Amino acid sequence: MSTLRVVKLGAHIGARIDGIDVNGNLDAATVSAINDALLEHKVIFFRGQHHLDDDGQWAFARLLGTPTRAHPTVTSRGDRILPIDSRYDKANSWHTDVTFVDRIPKASLLRAVTLPEYGGTTTWASTEVAYDRLPGPLRALVENLWAVHTNQYDYTAGDQVDHEGQPVVADGHRQYREEFESEYYETEHPVVRVHPETGRRVLLLGHFIKQFVGLSPAESATLFQLLQNRVIKLENTIRWNWELGDLAIWDNRATQHYAVADYDDQFRRLSRITLAGDIPVDIHGRHSRVIAGDASRYSEVIRPVALAG
Repeated sequence: MSTLRVVKLGAHIGARIDGIDVNGNLDAATVSAINDALLEHKVIFFRGQHHLDDDGQWAFARLLGTPTRAHPTVTSRGDRILPIDSRYDKANSWHTDVTFVDRIPKASLLRAVTLPEYGGTTTWASTEVAYDRLPGPLRALVENLWAVHTNQYDYTAGDQVDHEGQPVVADGHRQYREEFESEYYETEHPVVRVHPETGRRVLLLGHFIKQFVGLSPAESATLFQLLQNRVIKLENTIRWNWELGDLAIWDNRATQHYAVADYDDQFRRLSRITLAGDIPVDIHGRHSRVIAGDASRYSEVIRPVALAG
Protein backbone atom coordinates (compact mmCIF):
# COMPACT_ATOMS: atom_id res chain seq x y z
CA MET A 1 0.00 0.00 0.00
CA SER A 2 1.22 3.51 -0.81
CA THR A 3 2.23 5.88 1.98
CA LEU A 4 -1.17 7.55 1.82
CA ARG A 5 -1.86 10.29 4.37
CA VAL A 6 -5.27 11.83 5.01
CA VAL A 7 -5.11 15.45 6.13
CA LYS A 8 -8.42 16.67 7.54
CA LEU A 9 -9.34 20.17 6.34
CA GLY A 10 -12.57 20.88 8.22
CA ALA A 11 -14.61 19.60 11.12
CA HIS A 12 -17.48 18.37 8.93
CA ILE A 13 -16.21 18.09 5.37
CA GLY A 14 -13.03 17.96 3.35
CA ALA A 15 -9.65 16.22 3.42
CA ARG A 16 -6.46 16.31 1.38
CA ILE A 17 -4.80 13.04 0.37
CA ASP A 18 -0.99 13.24 0.40
CA GLY A 19 1.77 10.79 -0.47
CA ILE A 20 0.22 9.27 -3.57
CA ASP A 21 0.47 9.60 -7.34
CA VAL A 22 -2.98 8.86 -8.73
CA ASN A 23 -3.01 6.25 -11.50
CA GLY A 24 -4.88 3.22 -12.79
CA ASN A 25 -2.55 0.67 -11.21
CA LEU A 26 -3.05 1.37 -7.50
CA ASP A 27 -3.35 -1.67 -5.26
CA ALA A 28 -6.65 -2.68 -3.72
CA ALA A 29 -5.70 -1.54 -0.21
CA THR A 30 -4.91 1.96 -1.45
CA VAL A 31 -8.16 2.17 -3.44
CA SER A 32 -10.11 1.02 -0.37
CA ALA A 33 -8.40 3.66 1.79
CA ILE A 34 -9.29 6.36 -0.74
CA ASN A 35 -12.93 5.26 -0.80
CA ASP A 36 -13.02 5.18 3.01
CA ALA A 37 -11.66 8.75 3.10
CA LEU A 38 -14.30 9.80 0.58
CA LEU A 39 -17.10 8.34 2.72
CA GLU A 40 -15.78 9.98 5.88
CA HIS A 41 -14.83 13.42 4.54
CA LYS A 42 -17.32 13.72 1.63
CA VAL A 43 -14.85 15.51 -0.66
CA ILE A 44 -11.14 14.70 -1.00
CA PHE A 45 -8.37 16.54 -2.84
CA PHE A 46 -5.10 15.46 -4.45
CA ARG A 47 -2.44 18.06 -5.21
CA GLY A 48 0.40 17.81 -7.71
CA GLN A 49 -1.12 15.24 -10.08
CA HIS A 50 0.49 16.87 -13.12
CA HIS A 51 1.07 13.50 -14.77
CA LEU A 52 -2.67 12.91 -15.19
CA ASP A 53 -4.34 13.26 -18.58
CA ASP A 54 -7.85 12.22 -19.58
CA ASP A 55 -6.85 8.55 -20.03
CA GLY A 56 -5.10 8.46 -16.67
CA GLN A 57 -8.05 10.07 -14.94
CA TRP A 58 -10.36 7.53 -16.56
CA ALA A 59 -8.17 4.59 -15.53
CA PHE A 60 -8.11 5.80 -11.91
CA ALA A 61 -11.88 6.42 -11.92
CA ARG A 62 -12.48 2.80 -12.94
CA LEU A 63 -10.74 1.63 -9.77
CA LEU A 64 -13.30 3.53 -7.66
CA GLY A 65 -16.44 2.55 -9.53
CA THR A 66 -18.23 2.23 -12.86
CA PRO A 67 -18.03 5.37 -15.00
CA THR A 68 -21.23 6.71 -16.53
CA ARG A 69 -21.48 8.38 -19.89
CA ALA A 70 -20.35 11.99 -19.66
CA HIS A 71 -23.91 13.30 -19.24
CA PRO A 72 -27.51 12.14 -19.85
CA THR A 73 -28.25 14.84 -22.42
CA VAL A 74 -25.06 16.81 -23.15
CA THR A 75 -23.41 14.44 -25.61
CA SER A 76 -21.75 16.81 -28.10
CA ARG A 77 -18.57 17.31 -26.05
CA GLY A 78 -17.50 13.72 -25.49
CA ASP A 79 -18.82 10.40 -24.28
CA ARG A 80 -16.49 9.57 -21.37
CA ILE A 81 -15.40 12.92 -19.97
CA LEU A 82 -17.49 16.07 -19.56
CA PRO A 83 -15.52 19.29 -20.05
CA ILE A 84 -16.53 21.86 -17.45
CA ASP A 85 -15.95 24.75 -19.82
CA SER A 86 -16.69 28.36 -18.88
CA ARG A 87 -17.52 29.24 -22.50
CA TYR A 88 -20.67 27.12 -22.27
CA ASP A 89 -21.79 26.84 -18.68
CA LYS A 90 -21.10 28.22 -15.23
CA ALA A 91 -22.85 26.13 -12.59
CA ASN A 92 -22.90 28.90 -10.02
CA SER A 93 -25.80 27.46 -8.07
CA TRP A 94 -25.95 24.87 -5.29
CA HIS A 95 -26.70 21.40 -6.63
CA THR A 96 -26.10 17.68 -6.44
CA ASP A 97 -25.18 16.34 -9.86
CA VAL A 98 -27.82 14.80 -12.14
CA THR A 99 -30.59 14.38 -9.57
CA PHE A 100 -33.17 14.58 -12.33
CA VAL A 101 -32.55 10.89 -13.15
CA ASP A 102 -33.44 7.96 -10.90
CA ARG A 103 -29.87 6.57 -10.63
CA ILE A 104 -28.06 9.43 -8.93
CA PRO A 105 -24.28 9.15 -9.43
CA LYS A 106 -22.05 7.89 -6.64
CA ALA A 107 -19.23 10.36 -7.12
CA SER A 108 -17.43 12.65 -9.54
CA LEU A 109 -13.72 13.17 -10.23
CA LEU A 110 -12.82 16.70 -11.35
CA ARG A 111 -9.36 17.61 -12.67
CA ALA A 112 -8.06 21.13 -13.25
CA VAL A 113 -6.97 21.70 -16.87
CA THR A 114 -7.00 25.49 -17.41
CA LEU A 115 -7.52 27.95 -14.58
CA PRO A 116 -8.14 31.71 -14.42
CA GLU A 117 -5.59 34.00 -12.80
CA TYR A 118 -8.05 34.65 -9.98
CA GLY A 119 -11.33 33.26 -8.76
CA GLY A 120 -12.92 30.05 -10.00
CA THR A 121 -13.05 28.29 -6.65
CA THR A 122 -15.52 25.49 -5.85
CA THR A 123 -17.42 25.01 -2.59
CA TRP A 124 -18.92 21.78 -1.25
CA ALA A 125 -21.49 21.30 1.53
CA SER A 126 -22.25 18.21 3.59
CA THR A 127 -25.89 17.15 3.34
CA GLU A 128 -25.26 14.59 6.07
CA VAL A 129 -24.35 17.21 8.67
CA ALA A 130 -27.27 19.34 7.47
CA TYR A 131 -29.66 16.47 8.24
CA ASP A 132 -28.01 15.66 11.56
CA ARG A 133 -28.48 19.24 12.74
CA LEU A 134 -32.16 19.55 11.87
CA PRO A 135 -34.44 20.25 14.84
CA GLY A 136 -36.96 17.53 15.62
CA PRO A 137 -40.03 19.13 13.98
CA LEU A 138 -38.19 19.78 10.70
CA ARG A 139 -36.72 16.28 10.73
CA ALA A 140 -40.20 14.77 11.13
CA LEU A 141 -41.38 16.82 8.15
CA VAL A 142 -38.56 16.05 5.72
CA GLU A 143 -38.41 12.33 6.50
CA ASN A 144 -41.84 11.99 4.87
CA LEU A 145 -41.31 14.56 2.12
CA TRP A 146 -40.65 13.88 -1.57
CA ALA A 147 -39.55 16.27 -4.32
CA VAL A 148 -39.86 16.44 -8.09
CA HIS A 149 -36.49 16.92 -9.83
CA THR A 150 -36.21 17.90 -13.52
CA ASN A 151 -33.48 18.97 -15.95
CA GLN A 152 -35.43 22.06 -16.99
CA TYR A 153 -33.41 24.33 -14.77
CA ASP A 154 -31.46 27.28 -16.19
CA TYR A 155 -28.19 27.68 -14.33
CA THR A 156 -26.30 28.84 -17.43
CA ALA A 157 -27.73 32.34 -17.68
CA GLY A 158 -25.50 35.10 -16.41
CA ASP A 159 -26.40 37.93 -14.11
CA GLN A 160 -26.51 40.50 -16.92
CA VAL A 161 -29.89 41.80 -18.04
CA ASP A 162 -31.00 43.84 -21.02
CA HIS A 163 -32.83 47.19 -20.96
CA GLU A 164 -36.10 45.35 -20.30
CA GLY A 165 -34.68 43.44 -17.37
CA GLN A 166 -34.48 40.13 -19.23
CA PRO A 167 -31.42 37.87 -18.71
CA VAL A 168 -28.69 38.19 -21.33
CA VAL A 169 -27.56 34.69 -22.37
CA ALA A 170 -24.44 34.25 -24.53
CA ASP A 171 -24.80 32.08 -27.64
CA GLY A 172 -22.59 29.35 -26.21
CA HIS A 173 -24.59 29.24 -23.00
CA ARG A 174 -27.88 29.23 -24.93
CA GLN A 175 -26.75 26.28 -27.08
CA TYR A 176 -25.62 24.41 -23.99
CA ARG A 177 -28.96 24.97 -22.27
CA GLU A 178 -30.85 23.76 -25.32
CA GLU A 179 -28.78 20.57 -25.38
CA PHE A 180 -29.12 20.17 -21.61
CA GLU A 181 -32.92 20.20 -22.00
CA SER A 182 -33.02 18.26 -25.29
CA GLU A 183 -34.49 15.20 -23.57
CA TYR A 184 -36.84 15.72 -20.65
CA TYR A 185 -36.25 13.96 -17.33
CA GLU A 186 -38.42 14.06 -14.24
CA THR A 187 -37.99 11.96 -11.11
CA GLU A 188 -39.51 11.94 -7.64
CA HIS A 189 -36.89 11.51 -4.91
CA PRO A 190 -37.19 11.39 -1.13
CA VAL A 191 -35.88 14.52 0.56
CA VAL A 192 -34.14 12.25 3.06
CA ARG A 193 -32.33 9.25 1.60
CA VAL A 194 -30.30 6.52 3.28
CA HIS A 195 -26.70 6.52 2.07
CA PRO A 196 -26.06 3.08 0.51
CA GLU A 197 -22.52 2.69 1.89
CA THR A 198 -22.67 4.34 5.31
CA GLY A 199 -26.31 3.91 6.27
CA ARG A 200 -26.41 7.56 7.33
CA ARG A 201 -29.36 9.81 6.47
CA VAL A 202 -28.69 12.72 4.13
CA LEU A 203 -30.75 15.51 2.59
CA LEU A 204 -31.41 15.28 -1.14
CA LEU A 205 -32.08 18.80 -2.41
CA GLY A 206 -30.35 21.17 -4.87
CA HIS A 207 -31.39 23.33 -7.78
CA PHE A 208 -32.95 20.58 -9.92
CA ILE A 209 -35.98 20.50 -7.60
CA LYS A 210 -39.14 21.76 -9.28
CA GLN A 211 -41.41 21.47 -6.24
CA PHE A 212 -42.26 19.21 -3.32
CA VAL A 213 -44.89 16.54 -3.81
CA GLY A 214 -48.24 17.67 -2.39
CA LEU A 215 -47.20 21.32 -1.93
CA SER A 216 -47.92 24.30 -4.14
CA PRO A 217 -45.11 26.05 -6.03
CA ALA A 218 -45.19 28.94 -3.56
CA GLU A 219 -45.10 26.64 -0.54
CA SER A 220 -42.36 24.60 -2.17
CA ALA A 221 -40.21 27.65 -2.79
CA THR A 222 -40.47 28.77 0.83
CA LEU A 223 -39.69 25.36 2.27
CA PHE A 224 -36.90 24.75 -0.25
CA GLN A 225 -35.11 27.94 0.77
CA LEU A 226 -35.45 27.09 4.45
CA LEU A 227 -33.88 23.66 3.93
CA GLN A 228 -31.21 24.88 1.51
CA ASN A 229 -30.12 27.48 4.03
CA ARG A 230 -29.54 24.63 6.46
CA VAL A 231 -27.37 22.77 3.95
CA ILE A 232 -25.14 25.67 2.97
CA LYS A 233 -24.34 27.04 6.43
CA LEU A 234 -20.66 27.95 6.31
CA GLU A 235 -19.86 25.44 9.06
CA ASN A 236 -21.04 22.67 6.70
CA THR A 237 -18.85 23.73 3.78
CA ILE A 238 -15.33 23.77 2.40
CA ARG A 239 -14.06 26.06 -0.36
CA TRP A 240 -11.23 24.88 -2.61
CA ASN A 241 -8.77 27.15 -4.40
CA TRP A 242 -7.77 25.23 -7.50
CA GLU A 243 -4.19 24.78 -8.68
CA LEU A 244 -3.01 23.02 -11.83
CA GLY A 245 -2.42 19.38 -11.01
CA ASP A 246 -5.39 19.23 -8.62
CA LEU A 247 -7.91 16.40 -8.61
CA ALA A 248 -11.06 16.53 -6.47
CA ILE A 249 -13.43 13.65 -5.76
CA TRP A 250 -16.75 14.14 -4.01
CA ASP A 251 -19.45 11.83 -2.73
CA ASN A 252 -22.39 13.01 -4.80
CA ARG A 253 -24.80 11.20 -2.48
CA ALA A 254 -23.83 13.27 0.56
CA THR A 255 -22.92 16.69 -0.80
CA GLN A 256 -23.94 19.70 -2.81
CA HIS A 257 -21.45 21.92 -4.62
CA TYR A 258 -21.22 25.39 -6.13
CA ALA A 259 -18.72 26.60 -8.73
CA VAL A 260 -18.07 30.25 -7.89
CA ALA A 261 -18.25 32.41 -11.03
CA ASP A 262 -15.97 35.19 -9.81
CA TYR A 263 -13.34 35.18 -12.55
CA ASP A 264 -14.89 37.62 -15.06
CA ASP A 265 -14.45 36.52 -18.69
CA GLN A 266 -11.32 34.46 -18.12
CA PHE A 267 -11.25 30.89 -19.45
CA ARG A 268 -11.70 28.01 -17.00
CA ARG A 269 -11.78 24.33 -17.92
CA LEU A 270 -11.86 21.19 -15.82
CA SER A 271 -12.46 17.55 -16.80
CA ARG A 272 -15.17 15.58 -15.00
CA ILE A 273 -15.72 11.84 -14.84
CA THR A 274 -18.81 10.56 -13.06
CA LEU A 275 -19.28 7.20 -11.33
CA ALA A 276 -22.56 5.31 -11.45
CA GLY A 277 -24.70 5.04 -8.34
CA ASP A 278 -27.85 3.43 -7.03
CA ILE A 279 -31.50 4.46 -6.91
CA PRO A 280 -32.18 6.38 -3.67
CA VAL A 281 -34.19 4.78 -0.90
CA ASP A 282 -36.03 6.67 1.84
CA ILE A 283 -36.04 5.76 5.52
CA HIS A 284 -39.10 3.56 4.96
CA GLY A 285 -37.46 1.55 2.16
CA ARG A 286 -39.26 3.23 -0.74
CA HIS A 287 -37.29 3.84 -3.95
CA SER A 288 -37.26 6.95 -6.13
CA ARG A 289 -39.80 7.00 -8.93
CA VAL A 290 -39.30 7.84 -12.61
CA ILE A 291 -41.93 10.17 -14.06
CA ALA A 292 -40.31 10.88 -17.44
CA GLY A 293 -37.09 9.92 -19.22
CA ASP A 294 -35.02 6.76 -19.52
CA ALA A 295 -31.53 7.02 -18.00
CA SER A 296 -30.41 3.49 -18.91
CA ARG A 297 -28.15 4.76 -21.71
CA TYR A 298 -26.51 7.20 -19.31
CA SER A 299 -25.65 4.91 -16.44
CA GLU A 300 -25.89 1.48 -14.95
CA VAL A 301 -27.64 1.03 -11.62
CA ILE A 302 -25.08 -0.07 -9.05
CA ARG A 303 -26.29 -2.42 -6.34
CA PRO A 304 -25.69 -0.95 -2.89
CA VAL A 305 -22.69 -2.39 -1.10
CA ALA A 306 -22.71 -3.69 2.46
CA LEU A 307 -23.09 -0.84 4.90
CA ALA A 308 -19.93 0.44 6.55
CA GLY A 309 -19.40 0.05 10.27
